[in-house]
Amino acid sequence: MTSEPRITPRTLKGFRDYLPETMIPRERLIDTARRVYRGYGFSPIDTPALEYLEILAGKGGEESDKQLYKFQDHGERWVGLRFDLTVPFARFAAQHIAELGTPLKRYHIATVWRGENTQRGRYREFMQCDFDTIGTRSAAADVETALVIHDLFRAIGFEAFTIHVNNRMVLAGLLERLALADRAVPILRALDKLPKVGPAGVTDEMMAAGASNDQANEVLRLAAIAGDNDDVLRQLGPLVAGSETGVEGVSRLAEMLAAVRAAGVAPERIKLDVAIARGLDYYTGTVFETFLDALPGIGSVCSGGRYDNLAELFTKQELPGVGASLGLDRLLAAMEELGMIEKVSTPAPVLLTFFDPARLHEYLRLAAALRAAGLGVEFFPEPKKLGQQLKYADRRGFRVALVAGESEFEAGVVQVKNLGTGQREDVPLEPDAKSVIAAVEKILAT
Repeated sequence: MTSEPRITPRTLKGFRDYLPETMIPRERLIDTARRVYRGYGFSPIDTPALEYLEILAGKGGEESDKQLYKFQDHGERWVGLRFDLTVPFARFAAQHIAELGTPLKRYHIATVWRGENTQRGRYREFMQCDFDTIGTRSAAADVETALVIHDLFRAIGFEAFTIHVNNRMVLAGLLERLALADRAVPILRALDKLPKVGPAGVTDEMMAAGASNDQANEVLRLAAIAGDNDDVLRQLGPLVAGSETGVEGVSRLAEMLAAVRAAGVAPERIKLDVAIARGLDYYTGTVFETFLDALPGIGSVCSGGRYDNLAELFTKQELPGVGASLGLDRLLAAMEELGMIEKVSTPAPVLLTFFDPARLHEYLRLAAALRAAGLGVEFFPEPKKLGQQLKYADRRGFRVALVAGESEFEAGVVQVKNLGTGQREDVPLEPDAKSVIAAVEKILAT
């Protein structure tokens, strides 16, 4: 009789365990992101999970500061868990740019922490897959950011997605014209909440930040501009007339849209959306948010933008940057809802069954031959009945079972079973297992 456990096994709210059937597609997404980023010349880096609190605090805005996990370490230093990968990258660039040079293109795939309210696809511990270019103000780097996002989603397997793009200079230009430039941060932070709280909620928050009702309505009028990209560009001009910043922002947006079209991005995949501002305070120019056409309610699954002043907090050298981040866990939640996640809990597609301990070495040689040919093979560790081993194979999601009992070894064959169709065939067992390898590869190719 077993006693009750002394400690109840449980996870903190907003945190989660990843079972194999969740972790396998997660790792596939990471591998895809890594491949796309490398294809554009981005190099990998890593930074500590903990930073001095002064590195993190005040960089993302009031909301980010509220969500920071912070504490005093054993040396009584105030430290914090990183809430994103961009701020640590700005610190990293300022610290190492002399040896690395500019432009510096990096990708960083790592865990971040935010003590925010949990919701669908959003956790307090989650992984970001960032890529950034730092050390250049060139519009080409902004365009390339859009192209990476586009190629990333196509590589993952999406065709119906939309990259929403805006430029904070347009919004800043309007605020200049409205004499609200000194209140830009809280007003843009309020505008970013438009999908969540609606126009009335945004108006209230803008007025609390010092805008009049008429001024708030003017900002919302800008955000409500609709139509195709060319229509929106035409409507923006009069709203920012008289502001050099706003006019330049409209010009940069026009350049961006023309460039991505020239690079082969379908017009329906990129949308000029003047309502997006991005909630983090460090953005200064182009901003991006990416939505799945089949599931827009889950929110942006890849976001980012240009931040020209962030690294200057850590160095006298100008280090303007631009980049974006794939929200890995939110995207996985969306893919699961859309039925795009294959429920398997093994990375190896082939199960080699085990019946005769006296022939252990022969089983191991067969498994080794298949692995040498590039096939993933799991060898069942105990000589159990076939039904038990096939039940295990079905539960874990194997695609092929190799059955070799006493009768098969005596006949010099291996039974190759397609677990998807139930079809089976006896294949000659040669010393190099060439025929078995060919039979397995044929099944896996379908």
